[in-house]
Amino acid sequence: MEREDARKLSPEAQHERRRQVVRAYKRGVNRRQIARDIGLSYSSVRMIIHRYEEDGSRGIESGRRGRPLGSCRTLTAEQEEQIQRMICGKRPKQLKLDFALWTRAAVMLLIERECGIRIPVRSVGEYLKRWGFTPQKPILRAYEKSPVTVQKWLDESYQTIAKRANTEDAEIHWGDETAAVNTDVRGRGYAPKGITHLTRVVGGTRQKLSMTSTVTNQCKTSWMIIDGNFNHLRLIEFSRHLSSRPNARSFWCSTI
Repeated sequence: MEREDARKLSPEAQHERRRQVVRAYKRGVNRRQIARDIGLSYSSVRMIIHRYEEDGSRGIESGRRGRPLGSCRTLTAEQEEQIQRMICGKRPKQLKLDFALWTRAAVMLLIERECGIRIPVRSVGEYLKRWGFTPQKPILRAYEKSPVTVQKWLDESYQTIAKRANTEDAEIHWGDETAAVNTDVRGRGYAPKGITHLTRVVGGTRQKLSMTSTVTNQCKTSWMIIDGNFNHLRLIEFSRHLSSRPNARSFWCSTI
């Protein structure tokens, strides 16, 4: 049989060749004859048989190809863990880096400062990918938001409101306000490099509609469309409409 380079075979095909060698060896076939029949070199057949005699079936299983996992990396395992903790626990500004978000360049400077190692931006991207980090659009959260104050309000003030509403058979309304404008906001889209898509939009003056709405704990919704800006006069008007409904008795609760 014509000899074939087994290194070019898939791991499954290599394993099957080793099993063929072992089966022939168990039948008492000569090693050189096995090499000729299966198309392997004599040294390969000897190695397969030796591994089988040492470790049994486990010895001829296919291992992971390529260099060992974690070899040839610039950062040590301890350094990788340190950088990951810093990225997860802090923002760049908190670490005195001139970046709003974590980018490859920001991580590159962080590694250079903390570990004294200069790594190319592309390699930093490979590290981030290996760590399970992906580029994401951040969640917007009000800077003034205080979770401690919110929880205190829910535990104290809201409980008083809820008890009174239950006593008076009233509804608790959670209110908010939003607006819609006729300006067309487009997100990002893929296009060939150097060829930007052209989108035609309707011109004209900028127009705006506001809407105030409430929802109860029973999922009952009420809303009012406002032509223009929302202010305290509009809020009073909406409150009067809301309280003028038959059997309507309500408390206003603004979210914190």
